[in-house]
Parts: sequence; C-alpha cells; structure tokens
Amino acid sequence: MYSIEEFDKAKTQILKYILYQKRTEQEVRKKFANKIEENMLEDIIEYLKEAKYINDKNYIESKVENFKILKNLSIKEIKYKLLSKGVDKKQLEEYIDSNFEELNNYETKSAYNIIQKKLQNSEIEEIKTYLYKKGYKSDNINNAINTK
Repeated sequence: MYSIEEFDKAKTQILKYILYQKRTEQEVRKKFANKIEENMLEDIIEYLKEAKYINDKNYIESKVENFKILKNLSIKEIKYKLLSKGVDKKQLEEYIDSNFEELNNYETKSAYNIIQKKLQNSEIEEIKTYLYKKGYKSDNINNAINTK
C-alpha cells in the first residue's frame, strides 16, 4: 500500500503532465507505467477521470477542432492520429458518426485547399492520387475539384 503523501506527490506529477497539454488515459498510463506503482497509478487515473481531468470524449472533440482549424486532413488521417494517441476506438467511431456531415464537409474543404495549393505544380490526376493515398473519399475529392 502507499501513503497519502506518496499519492498526492504522484497525482501532482501526473496533473502537471495533463495540464500542460490534454492527454488521453492511454498516454498517462504509458508515461507513468514504470515511474508509479501500478495500484497507485490506477487509483490516480480513476480519481482524475472522476474529476474530469482525463476525459477521452472531450479529448477527441478538442483535437478534432484543432485539426479543423490548423490542418488539412482526411477523416481517415484524423482517426489514425487519435487512435495513435490511445483514444477508445468505440468513442472515436461514435464521435465520427454523430458529426459525420460536418466532418465530411471539412474533408471536402481540406481536399479543396490541397488542390489549390498543388495545382501550380501538379496535374489534377496526380493530385487526385495523392488525396486517395491520404484517405480522402472519392466523393469529397470530386466535390472539391468541381468547386473550383
């Protein structure tokens, strides 16, 4: 067992890590797996989830909003980036399903932005191939091309 002082010290350490930048439960587990005793880590994670410091659903929402503002990504790329951070696949699928139309529009806009940027140096077929490889849906690519 561990003391309250040990718990508080470890909790503070994890809190600093989370407050610096939003983290998933998986990221916290990975980072502190060898640094904090397993039972204590579980208790701290439960405490932080109850206190809403760790909330993968909020993490997904905020990351997707950041991606939409800062990057041109396909829905597949967003999914891949979030899964690599350790978010729950089921929660991610639910988020994508419930925001499908909005994400689809974002993907079309992203494809359009990429097309505009690459048109000076590349043929449209090359750009289409590039977008397919990035995981863009053909409907969204075609809509972006027809938006010109």
